[in-house]
Amino acid sequence: MMSRRTLLKTTGIASLHAATSPVPASVLTPPTLPDRHNFRAQDFETCLNAGRWHPLSNGARAAVDRYHEYKQRGIWDRTGLDIPQDPTMHGGSQQRAKTLFAQLINASPDEIAFVQSTTAGENLVVQSLNLPTPGKNIVTDGLHFEGSLYLYDTLRRQGSDVRFVRPHGWRIDMADLERAIDSNTRLVAISAISYINGFEHDLKAICDHAHSRGALVYVDLVQAAGAMPVDVRQSGVDFAACASYKWLMGDFGLGFLYVRKDLLAKIVVPPVHSYRQWSAFTTHMLPDDPPATPGAPLVEWTRTPNAAGAFEQGTLPNAITETLAYSLDYIQTLGVANIQKHSQSLTGRLRRELPPLGYPCITPAESHGPLIAFALKDPAATAQTLKAARVDVTISASRMRVSPSVYNNEEDIDRLIQALKS
Repeated sequence: MMSRRTLLKTTGIASLHAATSPVPASVLTPPTLPDRHNFRAQDFETCLNAGRWHPLSNGARAAVDRYHEYKQRGIWDRTGLDIPQDPTMHGGSQQRAKTLFAQLINASPDEIAFVQSTTAGENLVVQSLNLPTPGKNIVTDGLHFEGSLYLYDTLRRQGSDVRFVRPHGWRIDMADLERAIDSNTRLVAISAISYINGFEHDLKAICDHAHSRGALVYVDLVQAAGAMPVDVRQSGVDFAACASYKWLMGDFGLGFLYVRKDLLAKIVVPPVHSYRQWSAFTTHMLPDDPPATPGAPLVEWTRTPNAAGAFEQGTLPNAITETLAYSLDYIQTLGVANIQKHSQSLTGRLRRELPPLGYPCITPAESHGPLIAFALKDPAATAQTLKAARVDVTISASRMRVSPSVYNNEEDIDRLIQALKS
């Protein structure tokens, strides 16, 4: 009989092969949903909280373990890494991870830059647009991320015209957004899926209206990308950012920034500067440098004409790019539409069964994201009950947020319901 340790080791090796194999995801055999074999979270708790941070898969763990093995050997022996040819390229899977993310949201890799987090990406967008700008306003809403609301209220306190659209009935009404956006609006900043209750914006409708007024649209994709289909081309989004530790199944410290390609030329002064932004760099000051042409600068460089050339800065956590090279391939092998269908079947059951137990649903019925939220009468007691049952959800203020993922099944939903009944 195969032991559990052997099974996990075998699963990890097979998953790692998928992570480093040149075979495209489209010809790999898709895992079966729910995928209980590639995750271990269910061995420790009933994890219904992937919207907080997603448990690491066996395959992603194997990919990062092989990177750490390489880090112990030195730079020359790159056996087992995704791109082993160049020993000076420590982050061999960086470009693959970027390309896979671009495919996930229907963008070009040239439109994608690595950033530290979703919030870092949003801040870079604001800086690149020279905000605050006199005479221009910013529109956002009360279901956007709280860190973003802090950013925009800081700008408001500095004198910027910031318009906060208030929710009604746990929704943002399109008519309220339309009234707030005018010909002086520079940026509309929203979350595709609200982290608070899973409210889903109609991105195309918002982009169409904003563009008709001359405004640009930034979208926080952190609770959407990887969990449901996202198409930045079809929707018309101008900027978007996404961390990797949630539905992209990566880890903390790395994310992606999307910038529509035709906007790059309009960003006159990039907000940051680093060695990751140039395609050529020459100095004329050291003994072995080529001599400078009389009157020419002593430092010459050519900026890469893409998102990386405007926004990337500093070193990257290469262990996470190895993780993402596996996880993004895994997500696309499963298919985001299948992932969404699976999560909707689980959240749909909660939508039906929890309100009669005294937990009103505060996620609009027309929302199709991976989160569902319920009102609580006694958050502290609910938290204590679920902790005792080892059921992991997010409880904050007077709300409970449930976010199942690919590894969850009906038995996990049963455990949550039974714990709440008790």
